[in-house]
Amino acid sequence: MTRQSTRIHYLGPQGSFTHQAAIESAAEASRRLHMDVADFEFVACDTVPQILHAVELGQGWGTIAWENNVEGFVVPNLDLMMDAADAAGFLRVGVNVRFDAFVTERTYRHACEQYASEIAVDDAQIPARDNANAYGAASTPPTIDELAIRDCTAVCAHSHGLAQCRRFAREHGLKPVPAASNAAACRDLQDFQIALGPSICANIYGLHRVAANVGDFDGARTEFLTIAPRSQVVERLRIPRSDPKTEFESVIAFIPLVTGPGVLANLLDVLRDAQLNMVSLISRPVKGRDGTYSFLATLDAAPWDERFVNALVEICEHGDWVRTLAVYPRDERNYPTVSEWMLPAGGVRFEGEPHMANWRESADVRKELLW
Repeated sequence: MTRQSTRIHYLGPQGSFTHQAAIESAAEASRRLHMDVADFEFVACDTVPQILHAVELGQGWGTIAWENNVEGFVVPNLDLMMDAADAAGFLRVGVNVRFDAFVTERTYRHACEQYASEIAVDDAQIPARDNANAYGAASTPPTIDELAIRDCTAVCAHSHGLAQCRRFAREHGLKPVPAASNAAACRDLQDFQIALGPSICANIYGLHRVAANVGDFDGARTEFLTIAPRSQVVERLRIPRSDPKTEFESVIAFIPLVTGPGVLANLLDVLRDAQLNMVSLISRPVKGRDGTYSFLATLDAAPWDERFVNALVEICEHGDWVRTLAVYPRDERNYPTVSEWMLPAGGVRFEGEPHMANWRESADVRKELLW
């Protein structure tokens, strides 16, 4: 009897970072849920709402981008999960994000012709003493890759990809053009444009790589959630939940129905008193209602832990809206520090005690704190 495969829907087309994350999700399901990697089928979707729709219809799982360590949370996906009728996250995987720059075959051929034309200017036309200055300040002619980039006027990628490669676009005078995904930008690339995407896209879409690793930051990484109908999430987590050594992380959404001084502080007090470690806290506006917000907290615990249950009961009985958006097994957490060089320019920070007794009167302090 043939076993039925589990579909994992991802933001396509083939070769996208989300495609890579979907493959990683299958491996994570094998490790955490004791499922066979061979039993998964990967289905490309054009948009994230299509992924969510397929999940809510019971057609399989979905993999969606959740958080990036350069640009932060993927807000449209976060909002979709807040409003989802029947979906929650139960696995989380990370993909290292490295952007290469690609051009079409025609763009590259045009650059090759330019290169051949420039190289054809030989010593008979340029005296040896002037050869070093034949190309302006540079001592050597531009490469074919450099000529191809010079021919382009626009750069295409997902909005987060464009945001992570601003320097490359600025240095080459390229107009940013957003695409549904980085792989879609590669698939649909026009002549004399540049697409940014994973290195695998060169082979998949027959493109030429003209620059590698063009992101503004090394070490960029995007975290993805694997989502399923909420009843399936409870069932799928049965195996890791039965192992007392497994640690979990949860994403909880809260909406206080009243506003005013102390409302958020009181909510956070409940989580603190339950000794729940909060990894992150962000806010989103309640749509169309000025001054009202939803809050999403990522916490180092599972919502069925007794201390967590008690905290959620107290918040619910207070009258606030609460929902678990995701709960997933996590590896042992390390607690990184922020190095001096990572801090933005300006601001106020002391190492140990302030070195001046009257530091509050310092012109720099007053400038930064707007005193």
